Amino acid sequence: MPRKTPNEDRHTPVRKCILSGERAEQSLLIRLALGPDGTVAPDIMGKAPGRGAWVGVPAEELSLALAKGKLAGMLKRAFKAEKVSVPDDLVERVRKGLEKATLDRLGLEARASNLLTGAEKVDLAARSGAVEMLLHAADAADDGVSKRDQSWRVGMEQEGSGMAGIRLPVGREEISAALGRGNAVHVAITDVKAAERINRHLERWLYFIGCSNAPGTAKAARRANPASATTNSEGKV
Repeated sequence: MPRKTPNEDRHTPVRKCILSGERAEQSLLIRLALGPDGTVAPDIMGKAPGRGAWVGVPAEELSLALAKGKLAGMLKRAFKAEKVSVPDDLVERVRKGLEKATLDRLGLEARASNLLTGAEKVDLAARSGAVEMLLHAADAADDGVSKRDQSWRVGMEQEGSGMAGIRLPVGREEISAALGRGNAVHVAITDVKAAERINRHLERWLYFIGCSNAPGTAKAARRANPASATTNSEGKV
């Protein structure tokens, strides 16, 4: 489970995963809400009314807990309910919800002019040290990814460090649709607060789909922590 780091605000809400028993910052976990009819549904934004329970394990573990009936049992205990119906496609619904939340966030930041697309614009901003976070489409060409990453390292005075952007789990078509821009292959976030907002969604999404078992994967490809980057120009995380 992604863990709350020591330098984060001590007043940030912390929740307990009903499956692992571990505690983490609320924004890193996924809320499962109980409907009036006893059906459980993912509440990705954590704002649905009524009772909720929190999980903070990757999709593989959640699938196993669902298949073995452990998830249903833990939810009954958490909700103190005799009847709890967990849909068979819960894991996929969570995955799609996390993907949508991240892409929606990118769209909002695009409309607020907090990011750039286009190889030339991204390179120029990266080399000038103006990029807070760097993202690549899953189907981006390796040489293009390598060039953008190198520009960022130059601008951050991190040449030779291996620092690199994150290759997202979706392609340019999905990213372009989210941003409302054509052929969005590389995305440079230029505002630090925007990078933080995107990271909150991206870190949770990447962790859930198994891109990394280590906390802070998305943070590692941000200006705030360039030396600890865990992604590379080949898109591995």
